[in-house]
Amino acid sequence: MSETIPVALDYKQAGVDIEAGAALVERIKPMAARTRIPGVLAGLGGFGSLFELPVDRYRQPVLVAGTDGVGTKLKLALDTNRHDGIGIDLVAMCVNDIVVQGAEPLFFLDYYATGKLRVEQAATVIAGIACGCEQAGCALVGGETAEMPGLYAEDDYDLAGFCVGVVEKANILDGSRVTPGDRLIGLASSGPHSNGYSLIRKVLERIDPATQDRLMLDERPLLDHLLEPTRIYVKPLLALLANVEVHALAHITGGGISENLPRVLPQGCLARVDLDGWQRPAVFRWIQQTGGIADDEMLRTFNCGVGMVVCVAAGDEAKTLAFLRDQGLDAYAVGQIEATEASPSVVYSGSF
Repeated sequence: MSETIPVALDYKQAGVDIEAGAALVERIKPMAARTRIPGVLAGLGGFGSLFELPVDRYRQPVLVAGTDGVGTKLKLALDTNRHDGIGIDLVAMCVNDIVVQGAEPLFFLDYYATGKLRVEQAATVIAGIACGCEQAGCALVGGETAEMPGLYAEDDYDLAGFCVGVVEKANILDGSRVTPGDRLIGLASSGPHSNGYSLIRKVLERIDPATQDRLMLDERPLLDHLLEPTRIYVKPLLALLANVEVHALAHITGGGISENLPRVLPQGCLARVDLDGWQRPAVFRWIQQTGGIADDEMLRTFNCGVGMVVCVAAGDEAKTLAFLRDQGLDAYAVGQIEATEASPSVVYSGSF
């Protein structure tokens, strides 16, 4: 009896295309080069990324690190084959988190995992990441692309981002400066950003898929509103920090104002937020009406039109509003800090 010789296997037959991965790296290199800033010591391709701390500009530099993803907004991007903005979302969720502690973002790395590497799709996503880094003023210094057949479906991918920034130790924002009488200023969001999409996708199930592409809000397609990239607040906020004594910043992500603002309030303080202080964008009204969602559920799930909250002394409110508007942001007076004997919380007034 003759012995059966097994057919020779290679990595590509197992579902991993090394050539595609190499082609993607070459596509990425010029994107990363556009984000290069002083401090970057090496390009893509090494085992690790090198960045020289800007010790000439800081007396006591403290590193601030953050990591995040974009959640199930990815699923909507996949379902609609629209991937050009999702990379901006990834950067925004990380850099907006570290700027609230007063940090200047220095560099960013991404992790892109997929069942089958599609070079054009991946390049589009990473082009968005590079765009987000340019908006934030940080360098895209590296990342990882992982092709994992059997763990991810062929048409799926996932993203994670990692950002490191620096802040002068004496200038760290930790909420300790907040005091009763301070004023709250809301900065307009660009839409739902990257939060609440599991609920948004349930709402979309109530709409005939054939009509989703044709549904319009404020003369724009609904899907444009839902896939609008997260606004990056870094540059205007860093400029503000250099001109106004900011007491605290709160990035309004999952949990809305209700859950995020108390994270920067010290004991003895509550935030009274005036719901009449800003106009809710049409996309949030559509989500609530179509989904039959209660007011309190909206406020603890979505940013509802305010993507960042700035806390300043009462005497600096007008100056801060004017400065942020000069930076091109829509800024609103949305409330104040009051004394309380209870734990830090948010109390709403006005009509939703």
